[in-house]
Amino acid sequence: MTFRKRKSRSSRIADLLGTYLKFQAAKKAAKGAGKAAKGTAAYKVAKRTPVVRRIPIVAGAGVAAVIAARKLRGGGDQAATA
Repeated sequence: MTFRKRKSRSSRIADLLGTYLKFQAAKKAAKGAGKAAKGTAAYKVAKRTPVVRRIPIVAGAGVAAVIAARKLRGGGDQAATA
């Protein structure tokens, strides 16, 4: 039977601060990806097309922005998992 050691108050605060900073970094990365997507030609074309025809273009641009953001952060490493 093992007992879990309780973390000290300062250790819990440090963990909480680290988690907060990670969330802030992820939020800023998502915001940057959104701004990058708005600068693409696909987004600009989508703004000029009718709403029904716009959905796949905007979705494709969003997916491309997410993939680009992952590549920039180094999170999309397929070679390591294969």
